[in-house]
Amino acid sequence: MAPDYRKLLDAEIWAFIDRINGFYPPEAIDWPIGKNREVYDRMSRAFHAGRPESVGTETTAIITPTHCIPIRIYRSAAPDAAAMVLYFHGGGFILGGLESHDDICAELCAGTGYTVVSVDYRLAPEHTGTAAFDDAVAAFEWAAATYRQPIVLAGESAGGNLAACLAHHVRGHVRAPAGQVLIYPGLGGDMAKGSYVTHAEAPLLTTSDVEFYHDVRTGGADVSTDPRYRPLAASDFSDLPPTVIFAAECDPLSSDGESYRDRVLAAGGRAHWLEEQGLIHGYLRARHMASRAGASFARIVEAVAALGRGEWRY
Repeated sequence: MAPDYRKLLDAEIWAFIDRINGFYPPEAIDWPIGKNREVYDRMSRAFHAGRPESVGTETTAIITPTHCIPIRIYRSAAPDAAAMVLYFHGGGFILGGLESHDDICAELCAGTGYTVVSVDYRLAPEHTGTAAFDDAVAAFEWAAATYRQPIVLAGESAGGNLAACLAHHVRGHVRAPAGQVLIYPGLGGDMAKGSYVTHAEAPLLTTSDVEFYHDVRTGGADVSTDPRYRPLAASDFSDLPPTVIFAAECDPLSSDGESYRDRVLAAGGRAHWLEEQGLIHGYLRARHMASRAGASFARIVEAVAALGRGEWRY
């Protein structure tokens, strides 16, 4: 039996859902990706809350042998040098960039005092395969060479996937991450059970949407056993950084975070999974219009700050 979202979600969240849906008419399902990007960017601008006055930015790029990776660096007027944050935005690997999550990164910087670096990794379908993952690795290597303080990985949705993939890849690195905060991440779990079934038709993200984004990112290739796409496909979960996962109750991806937590704990690591009640995928954009979303964002900022200081509060 499908959940009764009219009871699970409060009026503030429904107002957020209605505002998002206002950008997407019924025929949007058939739009080409270029058109979807235009509307997504317009929607992102409409929700942009501005940057705190205490935060300054620099937009630059990481130069690789084959291409440039745009980045935006956020610095606080009252800096805390305990750590820096490498942030990966959401958007299903086909949407988003430096502008779409600009205010979120700025508020994360203001809330922690840490320098935050937002990474504009390559998007599908122009760049399929491991392009996004490769850019995440390049960004980490750049951060490790540029900053002396510990690195905290953070990302939401597709960006949470990248952060987790990266954490597995660099765990033996001399500058291995001090922690990771994954916000409603898609980690490649079993789509035939758990939240993928219970919340298959959740507002703003359905299980079929997840399948669509995955197919575009991979170009249809079978990556079921490749941890560069699916962190839950990894065979070894030892030596991962302390991990805090924020999931939304009404989200097909929620079970992924729970499964990831269980794997890390079974391997002797530290992991905490918090399923935020009455929230949906993408709720970070609702942080200024829905009290539940705002409270969760405050917890996210606290988790990033604590991991950067080497503290484990769970």
